Amino acid sequence: MAEFSQKRGKRRGDEGLGSMVDFLLANARLVLGVGGAAVLGIATLAVKRFIDRATSPRDEDDTKGDSWKELSLLKATPHLQPRPPPAALSQPVLPLAPSPSAPEGPAETGPEVTPQLSSPAPLCLTLQERLLAFERDHVTIPAAQVALAKQLAGDIALELQAYFRSKFPELPFGAFVPGGPLYDGLQAGAADHVRLLVPLVLEPGLWSLVPGVDTVARDPRCWAVRRTQLEFCPRGSSPWDRFLVGGYLSSRILLELLRKALAASVNWPAIGSLLGCLIWPSMASEELLLEVQHERLELTVAVLVAVPGADADDRLLLAWPLEGLAGNLWLQDLYPVEAARLRALDDHDAGTRRRLLLLLCAVCRGCSALGQLGRGHLTQVVLRLGEDNVDWTEEALGERFLQALELLIGSLEQASLPCHFNPSVNLFSSLREEEIDDIGYALYSGLQEPEGLL
Repeated sequence: MAEFSQKRGKRRGDEGLGSMVDFLLANARLVLGVGGAAVLGIATLAVKRFIDRATSPRDEDDTKGDSWKELSLLKATPHLQPRPPPAALSQPVLPLAPSPSAPEGPAETGPEVTPQLSSPAPLCLTLQERLLAFERDHVTIPAAQVALAKQLAGDIALELQAYFRSKFPELPFGAFVPGGPLYDGLQAGAADHVRLLVPLVLEPGLWSLVPGVDTVARDPRCWAVRRTQLEFCPRGSSPWDRFLVGGYLSSRILLELLRKALAASVNWPAIGSLLGCLIWPSMASEELLLEVQHERLELTVAVLVAVPGADADDRLLLAWPLEGLAGNLWLQDLYPVEAARLRALDDHDAGTRRRLLLLLCAVCRGCSALGQLGRGHLTQVVLRLGEDNVDWTEEALGERFLQALELLIGSLEQASLPCHFNPSVNLFSSLREEEIDDIGYALYSGLQEPEGLL
């Protein structure tokens, strides 16, 4: 009973401390102002975490998840730039005159000690300088590596196209085209990923697109490819009719056919020997992925079966491993539209939007806590900021970087990141609450100390 009373009193003390912390955070901005409130919030969080770890270590994740949401309401504490030393301190120090009270005469015998010059103090770099150094060391890809990756991707595309035409002569495929961020200058860090489009050639007039929201799946990300003109061109008139499910072209059946072919029918050792590398299909992923190992790089080739330009809007639809009722639908690929928009915005004002995207991608790639943030998430953030009429010169890159972190934190608080070209799609819908808390805390810590992310 005494132990129960002690624990109960301890819980009351914790509740009283929590109430006091909440009261201080809620009224700090009124009393101390924005800067003082931020300092008080950070100090209070440190004390609260120390007490929580000592009393209930199992609830540390919950404390972390709540703290970044509370403190993100406060403005980031402004970092004071170190002032240069006064001119007097930079002058050489003159030797002191001998003290009159010191006895004259020969000094004590002993080894003469040569004064050591102190090493110069390290330079304090600004955020702008750190970003440029990080860009040079972790973003820029050597031109030789890019050229080698493109050469391997092009050779693999030719070999794979020849195989498809011999294996499926009745299926009309278009030219296999390698592309993606590496070809658009939007790849950061390493030339390790290439997209290989495998386009289907559909007969004009026999196919039409249906928005995913108008199907039973109700998925705004997708489209259905419906077979039409069945009364004039009955089923079997098109070679793609063998992949119909309920009158719609099934991406799932087509993916299964090509996955089996890539895994069992292609002589990858012979192709790899011809190209001077090792190639094998990835069996762990539901996507069609080829792993390439060269003595100078490692490359992943994503084979993307696509329906290009099926309507007047020139939409690009991909056969993607979707779940549930959307399994037979086609995912709309907005990457070409997004890359073209970023390029147009930068060309208009000689801006640095694409450089900001590369920096964010490299930062998230190097931080395990931010690994859930992919290129798609970061592209939406840069596009939203990029539409604003603000300074996008290189001198403002640091300011835009911090602004992107703030926008990401605000979106995580609402668990909502709308797609720029399709606002009905929430790109954060697939993240769990624990993942949102981990990402939010890492970003908030980075907003307080941006140098920690670089």
